[in-house]
Amino acid sequence: MEKITAKTPWKDYLGDVPMHLEYFEGSMFEAVEAIAKKYPNNVAFDFMGRSTTYSKLIEEVKKCAKALKTIGVRCGDRVTIAMPNCPQAIYMFYAINLVGGIATMIHPLSAEKEIEFYLNDSQSVTAITLDQFYGKFENIRHNTKVVNIIIASVKDEFSKPIKAGYMLTEGRKIQKIPDDAPIIRWKDFIRLERCCFYNYSVERKADDPAVILYSGGTTGTTKGIVLTNKNFNALGQQIVAANPMFRIGDKMLAAMPLFHGFGLGVCIHTMLSQGGRCILVPRFTAKSYAKLITKYKCNFIAGVPTLYEALLRLPSMGNADLSSLKGVFSGGDSLSVELKKKLDKFLYDHKCMIQVREGYGMTETVTACCLTPPHMFKSGSIGVPFPDTYIKIVRPGTTAELPYGEEGEILLAGPTVMKEYLNHPEETALTLQQHADGLTWVYSGDLGYMDNEGFIYFKGRAKRMIISSGYNIYPGQLENIIDSHKYVQMSCVIGVPDPYKIQKVKAFIMLKPNVEPSEQAKQEILNFCKKHIAKYAMPYDIEFRDDMPKTLVGKVAYRQLEEEELNKISPEATQAENEPVPV
Repeated sequence: MEKITAKTPWKDYLGDVPMHLEYFEGSMFEAVEAIAKKYPNNVAFDFMGRSTTYSKLIEEVKKCAKALKTIGVRCGDRVTIAMPNCPQAIYMFYAINLVGGIATMIHPLSAEKEIEFYLNDSQSVTAITLDQFYGKFENIRHNTKVVNIIIASVKDEFSKPIKAGYMLTEGRKIQKIPDDAPIIRWKDFIRLERCCFYNYSVERKADDPAVILYSGGTTGTTKGIVLTNKNFNALGQQIVAANPMFRIGDKMLAAMPLFHGFGLGVCIHTMLSQGGRCILVPRFTAKSYAKLITKYKCNFIAGVPTLYEALLRLPSMGNADLSSLKGVFSGGDSLSVELKKKLDKFLYDHKCMIQVREGYGMTETVTACCLTPPHMFKSGSIGVPFPDTYIKIVRPGTTAELPYGEEGEILLAGPTVMKEYLNHPEETALTLQQHADGLTWVYSGDLGYMDNEGFIYFKGRAKRMIISSGYNIYPGQLENIIDSHKYVQMSCVIGVPDPYKIQKVKAFIMLKPNVEPSEQAKQEILNFCKKHIAKYAMPYDIEFRDDMPKTLVGKVAYRQLEEEELNKISPEATQAENEPVPV
């Protein structure tokens, strides 16, 4: 078998990108504070017409930390943040870190039972959310160990003109919270800092737990992923090392949500710990996203493929000047070759001299740990590992490393690898394994291969695989083919239970705006598929959709489509066939 040797593409190809980095050994707060001492008057973030400097950021974080100490939050306590991208969420995130707590990040739009699960699983003692979500928290708090609920309002951080407009529109829809509600309002909470004079700061080490993010993990069941100070600080240093064009004060459009590793790790902490400037976006559409890029002359943007799809269709982008962009990153889902071509052309046509760069990662490594270099693109590749991050391809579920070009399971090792799955020691042991090389490797459950220059190629998620008549079919590969048809805007391929084949392939397609759904269009696409797809992997049916269901982070919710198809099958018919139906 061909001997596998470690590749260092960043050093080999860029020259000025080091193979190894010296990592900051303090807490996340200390990393941001160090930047604030160097650049106190630089803007840390912008939010709805108001700018906040680094010195002001540190001042507000310390007030928040003193208030947390006053209400009884102690070292190691978990505090849940269910907030959009807004200043109060940023202050609270770093304040929890400063008092030695662990920030549990969840989506504010989560259902009541989901919130109850997160609070109980993390054993949170305090939670902060917005006024419009008060009802959900109040309905379930008696089933949890939460002592205090802090309620904030985004309007309190708006500039005056925007605040006035908000109160006449969105603000009027928010149900008034009773005066005697058992909560602490944000302004009252901050006033509590006056009651704490010292001992609010707790020294935390690099390897201490700092954040819990919830994800499906490698088994598809919701688990808390425990991440350390070093995980986040290392990510920030790696991203800047892999982007030598970054300069102090560069602006990142922070639209990806805080409860997701991409948004929290890349858009927020990387920027604030490295001297960047965040443009905080609490809620956005493709239209508002596009407007903010040009308004603030953003240098870096990050998004999922579905967001970029929508961006391409916006009439308002016709004359947009995107020349300020230094980096356009795609992650969270696979970027099809066809969409990359369209997006690169779009950027070029709008005075942008760079191409979209695809990354790869998982919440178990905070987020991205692999990225396409800025100067070298290989079709279908998700790039090369960050400095100090190692990737190898093994025979699934084993330690047997495979030769270059051979497909297997992607394993990851490096300074951003999680500490553990919260309350799941057995699954932690299965996912994190130490090999003979002394490194702890994450078994991703994803499939791919490495070429002889160290570039990685993602081929599909093992847990999203269709098995039909004994053949393994990877939906992502079929979607790439279907997306390249001239009629298709985007597609999603799923496996539908079949009594004979176990599963058969079905494609859901969103057509381009100028194409009408018709039998003729369906036949043309199927004929195209016959030319590019093996017979065993051919879709048995195509269903046209006006839009695709999305997950909370903007990915296509293929599981929702799978559930819809399952609901169409009667239990009696399935039992009569006496065949297993995969779920």
